[in-house]
Order: sequence, then C-alpha cells, then structure tokens
Amino acid sequence: MQPTDISNPNYFHKVVDCQWACPAHTPVPEYIRLIAAGRHADAYMVNWESNVFPGILGRTCDRPCEPACRRGRVEENNGEKPEPVAICRLKRVAADNKGEVKARMPKPATKKNGKRIACIGAGPASLTVARDLAPLGYEITVFEADPKGGGFMRTQVPRFRLPERVIDEEVGYILDLGVELKGGHRIDSMRAMLEKGYDAIFVGSGAPRGRALELPGSAEAAANIHIGIDWLSSVYFGHVKSVGKRVIVLGGGNTAMDCCRSARRLGGEDVKVIVRSGFEEMKASPWEKEDAAHEGIPILNYYVPKTFVHENGKLTGMTFEKVRAEYDERGRRKLVPTGEPDPFFECDDVLVAVGQENAFPWIERDLGIEFNEWDMPVVDEITHQSSLPHVLFGGDAAFGPKNIIWAVAHGHEAAISIDRLLSGQPTSERPPPEVKVLSQKMGIHEWSYDNDISGDERYKVPLVPFEEALKSISTEVELGFDAATAWKEAQRCLNCDVQTVFTDQACIECDACVDICPMDCISFTGNAEEPELRQKLTAPALNLTQSLYVSGPLKTQRVMVKDEDVCLHCGLCAERCPTGAWDMRKVLIEMTHANTPPCPGKLRKQEAA
Repeated sequence: MQPTDISNPNYFHKVVDCQWACPAHTPVPEYIRLIAAGRHADAYMVNWESNVFPGILGRTCDRPCEPACRRGRVEENNGEKPEPVAICRLKRVAADNKGEVKARMPKPATKKNGKRIACIGAGPASLTVARDLAPLGYEITVFEADPKGGGFMRTQVPRFRLPERVIDEEVGYILDLGVELKGGHRIDSMRAMLEKGYDAIFVGSGAPRGRALELPGSAEAAANIHIGIDWLSSVYFGHVKSVGKRVIVLGGGNTAMDCCRSARRLGGEDVKVIVRSGFEEMKASPWEKEDAAHEGIPILNYYVPKTFVHENGKLTGMTFEKVRAEYDERGRRKLVPTGEPDPFFECDDVLVAVGQENAFPWIERDLGIEFNEWDMPVVDEITHQSSLPHVLFGGDAAFGPKNIIWAVAHGHEAAISIDRLLSGQPTSERPPPEVKVLSQKMGIHEWSYDNDISGDERYKVPLVPFEEALKSISTEVELGFDAATAWKEAQRCLNCDVQTVFTDQACIECDACVDICPMDCISFTGNAEEPELRQKLTAPALNLTQSLYVSGPLKTQRVMVKDEDVCLHCGLCAERCPTGAWDMRKVLIEMTHANTPPCPGKLRKQEAA
C-alpha cells in the first residue's frame, strides 16, 4: 500500500465516523467537548452552522451519526449490546441551556445584491437555503401553504415530541435575517412563478401525499379510515380532537409511531400497530418503537391487510392474512402465507401510514423540467438542479421521503449551487471544507483534551411519568438530560476528531506504541497489498469500510499500519513514544456553505459522502 495521504481532508473526515455519517457533517466531538465544558451557547452555534435546527433535531433527528459511533464497536463487556454516545440528546442539552444567542446570529445584509430567490415550501430544506443565502444579500421569499413556517416539522411531528416554542424560535432566527415568509400562500402553478422573474427557484415542498390503501370495504368505511400524515396535520390544527377507543395503525415507519402515540392521547384505549414486515425490518427508528412499547402499544408483525369490515358503512374491524418471511439464495425476502385462518381485529378507526408520495400537479410539464418514470423531477444529486438550471429541488421533493437532517444537507448544497450559478461559476465545482489542524500537546505527556476513557454505559433520558404523559397531546414526554448527566454522557465520547498522527522519520521502531495500545490496532510489518496487509496485523482489520493508516518505509523497510476502525484516540501511543513520532492533533472539519465563501481558487469536485 502507498503511504496514507493525511492532507486529503476526506481522510480524517471519514475517521470521525459520526461527522462523516451526518448528512450535514456536524462536528460532533467538538460540540460534545463544549457541552462538557459547560459552554452550551458555543455548542449550540457549532450545531447551528451545520444543521440549522439544533433544538428541533435534538428531539427528532433520525440520528444517522449514532449507528456510526465508534463507541458501539470498541466496548467490551459493557452491557448486552454496547450503545453509542447519545449524540442527539446532547444536542438538545446545548439548545436547552444556551441562553440568549440572538446577538451571535448573523445580521440581515445591509446591502442587497439585486438577486431574487423564491423558495416553495417553508420546511427544513427551504429554510436552510434561506439561512445560507440571506446574509449574502439575496432577497429571499418563502411561500408556504400553512400560516407559519416549519413544514412537516410543525404540522406532522406531534407536540409531545417537539414543542411549538422550539420551532418558533429556530424558524424565527432565519426569518430575522430579512427573509420574507408568505404564509397561507399555496403555489399552484410553476409557470406563474417563472413568469415573476425570480433569478432562482428552490422547491422544498416535501412529500405531501400519504399513500392510501385500497382494499375491499375501504370506500364504504371511508369515514373512519384516515391517511396518517393528513390525520396528524388535522390533530395539529385542532380539526381532530378525539379518536375511537379501538384504533389500528397500519405501517412500520416513524409516521406510524407518531400516529399510534397520538391516538393513545386522544382517547384510544386499545391501540395497536400492525405491519407486513418483521419487527426488525420496520423502517421506524429503534427508539421510536421503544417509545411506543413504553406506552403500552403492541406491534403485531407479519400481517398483510385484506379487508375493511363494516356494518351499514360503520367500520367494525379488519381482516388480515398471516404470513412468514422466506429468503432466496440472494437474501431477497418473500412473504409467504402461513395457511392459518385470517385473523380479525376489531377497531373503530384505522390510521394508514404505509408511505408518502410526492405530488407535483402544480408543475406544468411543458416548462423544460424533466420528470422520470416515477413522475419525480430529474434532479442532479450534487447540484440539486433540475433540467431547468435555475429551478432546484431539495428535501423530500427531490429524492423522496427521508428526514430533517437530509433536508438540511440538501438545502446547504442547493444554496451553494444558487450562489455559484448566479455568480457565473460552474455549479459542479464545490467549495472544499475548511480544515483546521492543531496539536494537542501541552507537555511531554499532557494533552489539552481529556483522553480518559469513560467506562459508563449510555445514560437514559428521563421521561414524564407515564400516566401524566398520556393526559395531553402537548405535554413533552422527554425531559432531557440535566447538567450532571449531560457531563457524564459527554465523557463517553472518544474524541474521534483528535487524530493520531505518525511521523515515520522520527520513529526508531521500538514498538513501545504496539505494546501499550489497548486495542492492538498498531502494527509494524512488511508492506503488502491491502487485503493481505489487513490480515497480517496484530489484530486483523476486518471492517473494510474504514481505512488503514499506512506510513512510509521505515529503516527496517517495515511500515507502521494502524486500523482506524477501533482506535480509541486515547493518546497512549503518543504518551509512550520516546521520540515524539506520534502526536495527537485535533482535526476540525467545517463544511463550507454558501454563507461562508471559501478562499478564492479553492474548489473541488464533489465526492459522495
């Protein structure tokens, strides 16, 4: 293998697994250290630069960072299943304890640049575009069908998960930049929008249509069969204030979990979730399923809906076909009937949450915006431009339903494209991240970060007592960590952005670092091709998704090889090294957004993360 090029910003970016996995590339270890130091406002602003909605995401994020957390790969004998750092809930700690940060927010541009941008939909993608472009002097108008901004964060995430005051605050920070929100203004013609002469139009209208389930009896019992996302929206606006005592929720995603928990609070006494798949295959996040179970809501799996049963138009229940999963030699699943009698479940209402679809009836098909065979706009995955270059798409409107943090990431990338497009620059060339490298050495064996490894198990977030939580649709269930617990949870972070940097010219090959490494992740060996080299190490490096750190040839012609997958970043190798060949260096990677222009001339071709 060739020596590792650690000057490539993506090398150490990938080693910070949580930041690499976050679509918005939030510097997770950096803000966790700030929380541990009690610097909550600083931690909030680090988050705000990247993910725009720290208070919202600290309660609702789908947490792609947590499965990537190194903590889950390196713990031994710490519970049945080692758990990652509670990254998401620590984000909420920063938001809840930040104090007043308005003075630290960017100010509205004092001079406009003459460019007008329209954002359709006031969800997270559009608001991110507005946040990034407004400080640069763009005149931003956001059109929203509902009275207030926030999109599905406001209308479809229940208040017991996300208080409205948090949405108001964080949407407000963006509107305070001089962004104009036209609430109660539904767009019904793209042609009309184009005729208004906007320099760019960003479509962040989400995936607003829930999938219906057409089965025998669905027409006759329609009064008690509800589309999940529409029902949640009706609950938010106060149009729905109660539900039948017996409720079936169909679907295995997060919307289904929100529906069943909302139904429990609106009078549902016998609420159950019924899914086609196995429990582990459900799309809902594990913690969403845990929350439903905690509230006494059973999840029944491997049931395929067959009919809605009714008497004189009144829904009385549903019949299902019991199935089992079979897998072929390629691992593809097939649901096979078990042959058991069709079970019948009584119910008064059914909430259908089996998926969401995009709907673009308002985009005329003769404008030059190309649509694919699924009636979705053809969107460049990097620039977010459509075939009409000054019309861009992001969030669920671009590639189908995902989640808030993906919508934010799309907004950042679309804002870069708009800024470059309207500056006459190629949109395919993207600003590189800003990389700051700083040695943590304070003395021979002292570091400016806490490198002690906490053995604590993940701390649980306290909840409102069960009986009290179910009394109100608006009582927030999670209480959040207090300061002491937040500090202890923060200590579980392994500081993966503090990198072990090796200088081969200084190495005397004493192998002291090999002896002291608690994870056996450092080896000195003869070089070879990567598959062979991975097997030659003291502990074979089995995770092919994480890199090997390979030095240049040493005096004996051996090379130093470190398995980045399980390194604790504890610094013991650097403490033990007698020549200083190892150093601990904090590598802070900040993605460049449209509102933080890069140095002139520094551009890169975008690489998929």
